Amino acid sequence: MTSTSQRSSGADVGAVAWLGKNGRLAAVPTGRRARRRLPHLLVGVLLVVVCVGGALWWAASAHDRVSVLAIARPVNVGHVLELADVHQVEISVADGVATIPADQAGTVLGKPMATSLTAGALLTPGSLGPSTIPASGKAVVAVGLKTGQFPLELVPGAPVLVVVAASSSTTALPTVQGSGDGPTWPATVTGVARAENDQTTVISLQMPSATAPALARVPAGQVTLVMLAGGER
Repeated sequence: MTSTSQRSSGADVGAVAWLGKNGRLAAVPTGRRARRRLPHLLVGVLLVVVCVGGALWWAASAHDRVSVLAIARPVNVGHVLELADVHQVEISVADGVATIPADQAGTVLGKPMATSLTAGALLTPGSLGPSTIPASGKAVVAVGLKTGQFPLELVPGAPVLVVVAASSSTTALPTVQGSGDGPTWPATVTGVARAENDQTTVISLQMPSATAPALARVPAGQVTLVMLAGGER
C-alpha cells in the first residue's frame, strides 16, 4: 500500500507541475516569457512611429497643395484658349513658380497662346498674350516629314538637329554644324501637326533667320530630325 500511495502521489505532482512543495502554488518564471515578448513590443512601437510620421507628412502635403490650371490638350502658339483646353490640377507649388489659380479660369479664356504647350503643362501668365515666336533674329520654317524621319517623342519646345541628306541639290547649302556630307542646323520645335489620313506630319521649326531659307529650299524627303537633350545644341 505504501508503494502504491507513493506512485499515486508522484503522478499527481507530475500532473500539476506548477504546484510547489506541500501542494502550494509556486511562482512561474517570467524571464523567458518577457524575452519572447520584447521583439513584438519593439515592432509595435516602430509601427506606431511610422504611422504617426506618415499622417503628419500627408497632412503637411495636403495643406500646401493648391488648385491651378493646366493644359488639357496640345495647343499651338496663336491658339485662342477655350474651356476644353484647360483643366484643374492640385500641386505643391514651390516659391517663385508662376501659375494661374483654378478659380481664375474665366480671366484666361479667349486669350491667345504666346507659346505652344503640350497636354499636362502648367498654364502660366507668360504663356498667354502676343506671340513670342519667332524670337528676335529667328525664323520659323515648316517641314513635312514621314514616319521614320523624326522621333515619335517630338513635342513643341524640344531642341533638335536638322540633318539634310547629301545630294547634288544640297551641296551648295551652307553647313552650320556637323561633320557629315550633308548640312546640319540646330533648331527648336514650335509645333507638331500630325495628319490623320496622310502619312506626312508637318513640324514647325524655329531657327536662325540666316539658315531658315536654306532649309526651306531642301527637297522633300531629304530632311531628318534628331532630338537632343534639353539645353544641348
